[in-house]
Amino acid sequence: MSKTQTASSFLSNITEQEREALKRLVDYTNVESLPEVWPLASQRFGDVIALRSPHAKPEIVITYTQMAEQIQLFAAGLQALGVKVGDRISLISDNSPRWFIADQGIMTAGGVDAVRSSQAEKEELLFIIANSGSTAIVVEDLKTLKKLQDRLQDLAIQFVILVSDETPPTDETLKILNFAQLLEIGKNHNFVPVKQNRDALATLIYTSGTTGKPKGVMLSYKNLMHQVTTFGTVLQPNAGDIVLSILPSWHSYERTVEYYLLSQGCTQVYTNLRSVKGDLRQFKPNYMVGVPRLWESIYEGVQKQFREQPAKKQRLVNFLLGISDKYIKAQRVAQGLDLNNLHASAVERLTAKIQALALSPLHALGERLVYAKVREATGGQVKQMISGGGALPRHIDNFFEIIGVQILQGYGLTETSPVTHVRRPWRNLIGASGLPLPATEAKIVDPETKAPLPIEKRGLVLLRGPQIMQGYYQNPEATAKAIDAEGWFDSGDLGWLTPQDDLVLTGRAKDTIVLTNGENIEPQPIEDACLRSPYIDQIMLVGQDQRSLGALIVPNVEALEKWVQNNPATSSPSQKIDWESRMIQDLFRQELNREVQNRPGYRPDDRIGTFKLILEPFSIENGLMTQTLKVRRHVVTERYHDIIDGMFA
Repeated sequence: MSKTQTASSFLSNITEQEREALKRLVDYTNVESLPEVWPLASQRFGDVIALRSPHAKPEIVITYTQMAEQIQLFAAGLQALGVKVGDRISLISDNSPRWFIADQGIMTAGGVDAVRSSQAEKEELLFIIANSGSTAIVVEDLKTLKKLQDRLQDLAIQFVILVSDETPPTDETLKILNFAQLLEIGKNHNFVPVKQNRDALATLIYTSGTTGKPKGVMLSYKNLMHQVTTFGTVLQPNAGDIVLSILPSWHSYERTVEYYLLSQGCTQVYTNLRSVKGDLRQFKPNYMVGVPRLWESIYEGVQKQFREQPAKKQRLVNFLLGISDKYIKAQRVAQGLDLNNLHASAVERLTAKIQALALSPLHALGERLVYAKVREATGGQVKQMISGGGALPRHIDNFFEIIGVQILQGYGLTETSPVTHVRRPWRNLIGASGLPLPATEAKIVDPETKAPLPIEKRGLVLLRGPQIMQGYYQNPEATAKAIDAEGWFDSGDLGWLTPQDDLVLTGRAKDTIVLTNGENIEPQPIEDACLRSPYIDQIMLVGQDQRSLGALIVPNVEALEKWVQNNPATSSPSQKIDWESRMIQDLFRQELNREVQNRPGYRPDDRIGTFKLILEPFSIENGLMTQTLKVRRHVVTERYHDIIDGMFA
């Protein structure tokens, strides 16, 4: 009987090194809920700066003592306004220290927050408020409130809190308070501590479904505390270490890593896309959480600087980078960390070690002349950067390894709180998504039969552990489809496991496409819009781990032949259609742009950047469609692998 791909149990998938790392950290394993963490952190870290927003006017600087106080005042204010245990409150706001105060204030009062960005579409926000059964909303500012105001009377909203200090309108029938006013109410109200157990619902994070309707992912305190108590196997910060925050705080990935790092006394500095390069140099972060697009932008900035150097210096830099690329690859083989050579023999590893030793003087020269200066662009103090929200391109991974900045790629979904796997500093296997967190299991099964597959065989990734969501809010059908009777969650991703339990992802079985900026795109509604064009017979969006969407298009040949006949600028009707001609390409570009942009709820990320016309239709006969006439996306992706790669080259 072959060994099946399932990760180890809690006791056997944690190393002695990780046990020692956890011993050095603040231990919250006996804490039941997140609100209990902050008074403990306040006692330990007191005057250490917890939250800093240098671009706020005026700048916001909050110590751990002040953070715990403001969380309790926010909670007391909510209780004074009638919030009870289990009440849902929609938190519609973006990154700031006050987002964190509001988030934890809601939980401390006993409430459950339903979170989303203030930039989200009006209809999506109204759906979340209604679906979650929110009785109050906390919003970014008056502008956000104005976007929603005309429909709030149809909902069960009792009051509104502004995260800003703007003066609330006084002529409204709805009670509206700003941040300072709520804290003032909290000062004059006796806070009633709420004891939550780990199974209590903590938050609702809405994620897109295949129908386009958001689904409320129910995360419990057990889910969130698992991340807080186990992420020490990955990062071991010291009190006062600087964390630069750029991703949306309401997103599960940024959010739970923030919870962990703040529980250990780090200082979180808020930045934005406009300021991030300057903030890296000024604040010299020790840690940062990002998506592939962020690392790509840093890489591209460095490459631009290289290109601006004199030709002689460019040649030297390229020579050194080439040598260092060979050096790190030889090092990987020698250390057993080459994904393409996991079963290297003792002789191969020894040969690689000798090669690395021979190349090390030139790599050291590159470090002195080039790489140390490049690291200055990141502040020069980075211990680790965590990457998620899509696969990291291999050349980006290689570049950061060469210059001595350690990026740890992780994996997970909103439904998994989110982290299930992440590379470790001591096992940074480039190309993989890392080892499981403690108590986390992964199983690879056949996508069709769900039968377990042998080690190193590609299939559907199933996940199980304390971080798996409770389910989708008020959606038992979707929950039953996602989580089976044994607690295995269907990730929708394809991948395989190494003999050491590293997870390697190869694509998606589900439809959702994740771009390198971390944005999730549901292809079906966009494809349906494109099919309105008379010249498009079938279409499948691609673009997983790319900057923008692409499309494989099966044209409607009959309609296109008619267009050619009626268009005097094209070749004569008797000639075959030139599919690569400028006229044909321009026609499809116009069709795609029009249909996608005219679609309700259009976002810039929905734009299709590149496309390829293919003449063989998707069908049951050629295996590209199911019996129910659904496109088998992973099969199409595999069939047209070379074409898709060429589209994004």
